[in-house]
Amino acid sequence: MEAILETNLSGIKLYKRGKVRDIYDLNDKLLIVATDRISAFDCVLPTPIPLKGKVLTGLSVFWFHFLKQISPSHLLTDDLSLFPVELIPHSEILKGRSILVKKAKPLPVECVVRGYLAGSAWSEYKEKGEVCGIRLPSGLAEAEKLPEPIFTPATKAETGHDINITFAEMTRLIGEETAEIIKERSLKLYQTAARYAEERGIIIADTKFEFGYRNGEIILIDEIFTPDSSRFWDKERYQVGSSPPSYDKQFVRDYLVKIGWDKKPPAPELPPEVVWKTKEKYLTAYERLVGKKLSI
Repeated sequence: MEAILETNLSGIKLYKRGKVRDIYDLNDKLLIVATDRISAFDCVLPTPIPLKGKVLTGLSVFWFHFLKQISPSHLLTDDLSLFPVELIPHSEILKGRSILVKKAKPLPVECVVRGYLAGSAWSEYKEKGEVCGIRLPSGLAEAEKLPEPIFTPATKAETGHDINITFAEMTRLIGEETAEIIKERSLKLYQTAARYAEERGIIIADTKFEFGYRNGEIILIDEIFTPDSSRFWDKERYQVGSSPPSYDKQFVRDYLVKIGWDKKPPAPELPPEVVWKTKEKYLTAYERLVGKKLSI
Protein backbone atom coordinates (compact mmCIF):
# COMPACT_ATOMS: atom_id res chain seq x y z
CA MET A 1 0.00 0.00 0.00
CA GLU A 2 1.64 3.21 -1.18
CA ALA A 3 1.63 6.07 1.30
CA ILE A 4 0.24 9.46 0.29
CA LEU A 5 2.41 12.38 1.35
CA GLU A 6 0.47 15.06 -0.48
CA THR A 7 -2.62 15.37 -2.67
CA ASN A 8 -3.08 17.59 -5.69
CA LEU A 9 -6.63 17.26 -6.99
CA SER A 10 -6.67 18.83 -10.44
CA GLY A 11 -9.62 21.15 -10.99
CA ILE A 12 -10.40 21.39 -7.25
CA LYS A 13 -9.52 24.57 -5.35
CA LEU A 14 -7.00 23.99 -2.55
CA TYR A 15 -8.09 25.93 0.55
CA LYS A 16 -5.09 25.14 2.77
CA ARG A 17 -2.54 22.47 3.54
CA GLY A 18 -2.18 21.63 7.23
CA LYS A 19 0.42 19.47 8.92
CA VAL A 20 -1.54 16.34 8.01
CA ARG A 21 -4.67 17.36 6.10
CA ASP A 22 -5.16 18.86 2.66
CA ILE A 23 -8.36 20.93 2.62
CA TYR A 24 -10.24 21.81 -0.58
CA ASP A 25 -12.88 24.49 -1.05
CA LEU A 26 -16.14 23.26 -2.60
CA ASN A 27 -17.99 26.58 -2.28
CA ASP A 28 -20.63 25.78 0.36
CA LYS A 29 -18.60 22.97 1.97
CA LEU A 30 -15.04 21.69 2.42
CA LEU A 31 -13.34 18.46 1.43
CA ILE A 32 -10.85 17.31 4.06
CA VAL A 33 -8.28 14.75 2.93
CA ALA A 34 -6.10 13.12 5.60
CA THR A 35 -2.71 12.31 4.11
CA ASP A 36 -0.14 9.94 5.60
CA ARG A 37 2.06 12.81 6.76
CA ILE A 38 3.12 12.75 10.39
CA SER A 39 4.35 15.67 12.47
CA ALA A 40 6.33 15.78 15.69
CA PHE A 41 7.52 18.75 17.72
CA ASP A 42 5.66 20.99 15.27
CA CYS A 43 7.61 19.75 12.24
CA VAL A 44 6.21 17.66 9.42
CA LEU A 45 8.49 14.66 8.93
CA PRO A 46 9.66 13.73 5.42
CA THR A 47 8.63 10.09 5.91
CA PRO A 48 4.91 9.19 5.68
CA ILE A 49 3.20 6.42 7.68
CA PRO A 50 1.19 4.19 5.28
CA LEU A 51 -2.58 4.06 6.05
CA LYS A 52 -2.28 6.73 8.75
CA GLY A 53 -4.70 9.08 6.98
CA LYS A 54 -7.29 6.32 6.68
CA VAL A 55 -6.99 5.56 10.41
CA LEU A 56 -7.47 9.24 11.31
CA THR A 57 -10.48 9.59 9.01
CA GLY A 58 -12.10 6.31 10.05
CA LEU A 59 -11.72 7.01 13.75
CA SER A 60 -12.98 10.59 13.50
CA VAL A 61 -16.06 9.48 11.54
CA PHE A 62 -16.72 6.73 14.10
CA TRP A 63 -16.49 9.17 17.03
CA PHE A 64 -18.51 11.93 15.34
CA HIS A 65 -21.40 9.46 15.01
CA PHE A 66 -20.87 7.87 18.44
CA LEU A 67 -20.84 11.21 20.26
CA LYS A 68 -23.37 13.17 18.20
CA GLN A 69 -25.82 13.39 21.13
CA ILE A 70 -23.20 15.35 23.09
CA SER A 71 -22.08 17.62 20.28
CA PRO A 72 -23.02 18.16 16.63
CA SER A 73 -20.04 18.17 14.28
CA HIS A 74 -19.04 19.50 10.88
CA LEU A 75 -19.31 16.02 9.30
CA LEU A 76 -21.60 15.72 6.28
CA THR A 77 -20.49 12.37 4.86
CA ASP A 78 -17.56 10.05 4.20
CA ASP A 79 -19.54 8.14 1.56
CA LEU A 80 -17.80 8.64 -1.79
CA SER A 81 -21.04 7.95 -3.65
CA LEU A 82 -22.46 11.15 -2.11
CA PHE A 83 -19.49 13.32 -3.05
CA PRO A 84 -19.88 15.97 -5.78
CA VAL A 85 -19.40 14.65 -9.33
CA GLU A 86 -16.25 16.71 -9.85
CA LEU A 87 -14.51 14.51 -7.26
CA ILE A 88 -15.22 11.23 -9.07
CA PRO A 89 -11.91 11.28 -11.02
CA HIS A 90 -10.07 11.39 -7.69
CA SER A 91 -11.97 8.52 -6.04
CA GLU A 92 -8.94 6.24 -5.74
CA ILE A 93 -7.02 8.83 -3.73
CA LEU A 94 -10.02 9.94 -1.65
CA LYS A 95 -11.31 6.49 -0.70
CA GLY A 96 -11.20 6.01 3.08
CA ARG A 97 -9.25 9.16 3.82
CA SER A 98 -11.65 12.01 3.04
CA ILE A 99 -14.80 13.62 4.41
CA LEU A 100 -17.15 16.33 3.28
CA VAL A 101 -17.80 18.88 6.02
CA LYS A 102 -19.82 22.01 6.69
CA LYS A 103 -17.89 25.25 6.68
CA ALA A 104 -17.50 26.77 10.14
CA LYS A 105 -15.65 29.65 11.75
CA PRO A 106 -13.03 28.03 14.04
CA LEU A 107 -12.68 29.23 17.61
CA PRO A 108 -9.08 30.36 18.28
CA VAL A 109 -8.46 27.83 21.06
CA GLU A 110 -7.57 24.16 21.50
CA CYS A 111 -9.81 22.42 24.03
CA VAL A 112 -7.56 20.02 25.92
CA VAL A 113 -8.91 17.54 28.45
CA ARG A 114 -6.54 15.57 30.67
CA GLY A 115 -7.53 12.54 32.70
CA TYR A 116 -3.96 11.54 33.57
CA LEU A 117 -0.74 13.38 34.36
CA ALA A 118 1.43 13.19 31.24
CA GLY A 119 3.38 15.23 28.72
CA SER A 120 3.54 18.99 29.27
CA ALA A 121 1.07 18.68 32.17
CA TRP A 122 3.49 16.41 34.04
CA SER A 123 6.35 18.86 33.42
CA GLU A 124 4.29 21.82 34.66
CA TYR A 125 3.03 19.90 37.68
CA LYS A 126 6.58 18.97 38.75
CA GLU A 127 7.58 22.62 38.55
CA LYS A 128 4.50 24.37 39.96
CA GLY A 129 2.15 21.78 41.45
CA GLU A 130 -0.53 22.96 39.02
CA VAL A 131 -1.55 22.69 35.36
CA CYS A 132 -2.88 25.71 33.44
CA GLY A 133 -3.72 27.45 36.71
CA ILE A 134 -5.49 24.41 38.18
CA ARG A 135 -4.02 23.39 41.54
CA LEU A 136 -3.59 19.61 41.85
CA PRO A 137 -3.02 17.41 44.92
CA SER A 138 0.62 17.07 45.98
CA GLY A 139 2.54 13.83 45.58
CA LEU A 140 1.12 12.74 42.21
CA ALA A 141 3.36 10.59 40.00
CA GLU A 142 3.88 10.55 36.23
CA ALA A 143 0.96 8.93 34.37
CA GLU A 144 -1.20 8.92 37.51
CA LYS A 145 -4.94 9.21 37.05
CA LEU A 146 -6.23 12.60 38.17
CA PRO A 147 -9.00 12.80 40.81
CA GLU A 148 -11.20 14.05 37.96
CA PRO A 149 -10.51 15.14 34.37
CA ILE A 150 -9.34 18.73 33.96
CA PHE A 151 -9.93 21.20 31.14
CA THR A 152 -6.68 22.91 30.10
CA PRO A 153 -7.11 25.08 27.00
CA ALA A 154 -4.39 26.35 24.69
CA THR A 155 -4.09 28.95 21.99
CA LYS A 156 -3.92 27.56 18.45
CA ALA A 157 -0.70 28.29 16.61
CA GLU A 158 -0.34 28.07 12.82
CA THR A 159 3.37 27.54 13.35
CA GLY A 160 5.30 26.62 16.47
CA HIS A 161 3.92 25.39 19.77
CA ASP A 162 0.39 25.85 21.04
CA ILE A 163 0.55 27.84 24.29
CA ASN A 164 -1.28 26.60 27.38
CA ILE A 165 -3.60 29.22 28.88
CA THR A 166 -5.91 29.41 31.89
CA PHE A 167 -9.67 29.18 31.63
CA ALA A 168 -9.87 32.87 32.59
CA GLU A 169 -7.57 33.76 29.67
CA MET A 170 -9.71 31.68 27.33
CA THR A 171 -12.82 33.48 28.58
CA ARG A 172 -11.26 36.81 27.69
CA LEU A 173 -10.54 35.50 24.19
CA ILE A 174 -13.92 34.03 23.28
CA GLY A 175 -16.41 35.23 25.90
CA GLU A 176 -17.76 33.63 29.07
CA GLU A 177 -20.80 31.91 27.58
CA THR A 178 -18.88 30.24 24.74
CA ALA A 179 -16.06 29.28 27.10
CA GLU A 180 -18.45 27.58 29.52
CA ILE A 181 -20.22 25.70 26.72
CA ILE A 182 -17.06 24.26 25.17
CA LYS A 183 -15.55 23.41 28.57
CA GLU A 184 -18.65 21.46 29.64
CA ARG A 185 -18.94 19.79 26.26
CA SER A 186 -15.24 18.85 26.11
CA LEU A 187 -15.34 17.21 29.53
CA LYS A 188 -18.48 15.24 28.66
CA LEU A 189 -17.01 14.10 25.33
CA TYR A 190 -13.85 12.94 27.07
CA GLN A 191 -15.61 11.12 29.90
CA THR A 192 -17.96 9.28 27.52
CA ALA A 193 -15.22 8.25 25.10
CA ALA A 194 -12.80 7.30 27.89
CA ARG A 195 -15.33 4.88 29.42
CA TYR A 196 -15.96 3.29 26.04
CA ALA A 197 -12.24 3.01 25.20
CA GLU A 198 -11.28 1.49 28.54
CA GLU A 199 -13.75 -1.32 27.97
CA ARG A 200 -11.72 -2.04 24.83
CA GLY A 201 -8.31 -2.02 26.48
CA ILE A 202 -7.28 1.57 25.75
CA ILE A 203 -6.82 4.37 28.27
CA ILE A 204 -7.35 7.82 26.77
CA ALA A 205 -4.91 9.79 28.91
CA ASP A 206 -5.64 13.13 27.29
CA THR A 207 -7.07 14.59 24.11
CA LYS A 208 -7.83 17.84 22.33
CA PHE A 209 -10.83 19.18 20.45
CA GLU A 210 -11.53 22.07 18.15
CA PHE A 211 -14.87 23.82 17.87
CA GLY A 212 -16.29 26.31 15.42
CA TYR A 213 -19.39 28.41 14.82
CA ARG A 214 -21.84 27.41 12.11
CA ASN A 215 -25.02 29.49 11.77
CA GLY A 216 -24.75 30.51 15.40
CA GLU A 217 -24.29 26.93 16.62
CA ILE A 218 -21.10 25.57 18.21
CA ILE A 219 -19.97 22.38 16.47
CA LEU A 220 -17.00 20.01 16.62
CA ILE A 221 -14.53 20.44 13.77
CA ASP A 222 -11.21 18.93 12.62
CA GLU A 223 -10.60 15.47 14.14
CA ILE A 224 -11.64 13.73 17.34
CA PHE A 225 -10.05 10.97 19.47
CA THR A 226 -7.38 9.91 17.00
CA PRO A 227 -3.79 8.79 17.73
CA ASP A 228 -2.70 12.25 16.52
CA SER A 229 -4.97 14.22 18.84
CA SER A 230 -4.97 11.90 21.86
CA ARG A 231 -2.70 9.89 24.09
CA PHE A 232 -3.81 6.23 23.87
CA TRP A 233 -2.27 3.88 26.45
CA ASP A 234 -2.43 0.10 26.62
CA LYS A 235 -4.59 -0.64 29.66
CA GLU A 236 -2.95 -4.02 30.27
CA ARG A 237 0.54 -2.52 30.46
CA TYR A 238 -0.31 0.71 32.23
CA GLN A 239 1.73 1.53 35.33
CA VAL A 240 1.92 4.67 37.41
CA GLY A 241 5.37 6.25 37.53
CA SER A 242 6.46 5.95 33.92
CA SER A 243 5.22 6.75 30.43
CA PRO A 244 3.11 3.71 29.46
CA PRO A 245 3.28 1.93 26.05
CA SER A 246 1.01 3.80 23.68
CA TYR A 247 -0.95 3.53 20.44
CA ASP A 248 -0.21 7.04 19.22
CA LYS A 249 2.65 9.10 17.82
CA GLN A 250 4.55 9.20 21.13
CA PHE A 251 6.56 6.29 19.70
CA VAL A 252 7.83 8.60 16.94
CA ARG A 253 8.56 11.42 19.39
CA ASP A 254 10.54 9.00 21.59
CA TYR A 255 12.60 7.86 18.60
CA LEU A 256 13.40 11.45 17.59
CA VAL A 257 14.49 12.29 21.14
CA LYS A 258 16.60 9.14 21.26
CA ILE A 259 18.57 10.06 18.12
CA GLY A 260 19.20 13.56 19.46
CA TRP A 261 17.33 15.60 16.86
CA ASP A 262 17.33 19.28 17.87
CA LYS A 263 13.60 19.66 16.96
CA LYS A 264 14.39 22.19 14.26
CA PRO A 265 13.69 21.80 10.52
CA PRO A 266 14.57 19.90 8.51
CA ALA A 267 13.25 16.85 10.33
CA PRO A 268 15.08 13.55 9.82
CA GLU A 269 13.79 10.58 7.85
CA LEU A 270 12.27 7.74 9.85
CA PRO A 271 13.82 4.26 9.44
CA PRO A 272 11.59 1.45 8.08
CA GLU A 273 11.23 -0.25 11.46
CA VAL A 274 9.88 2.94 13.09
CA VAL A 275 7.47 3.46 10.17
CA TRP A 276 6.22 -0.12 10.41
CA LYS A 277 5.82 -0.04 14.21
CA THR A 278 3.99 3.30 14.08
CA LYS A 279 1.61 1.98 11.42
CA GLU A 280 0.89 -1.06 13.59
CA LYS A 281 0.12 1.13 16.61
CA TYR A 282 -2.33 3.28 14.63
CA LEU A 283 -4.04 0.21 13.17
CA THR A 284 -4.32 -1.40 16.62
CA ALA A 285 -5.97 1.74 18.01
CA TYR A 286 -8.47 1.74 15.15
CA GLU A 287 -9.30 -1.96 15.43
CA ARG A 288 -9.77 -1.90 19.20
CA LEU A 289 -11.93 1.21 19.21
CA VAL A 290 -14.03 0.61 16.10
CA GLY A 291 -14.21 -3.14 16.59
CA LYS A 292 -13.21 -4.16 13.08
CA LYS A 293 -10.25 -4.10 10.74
CA LEU A 294 -9.55 -1.01 8.67
CA SER A 295 -11.01 -1.21 5.17
CA ILE A 296 -8.07 -0.72 2.81
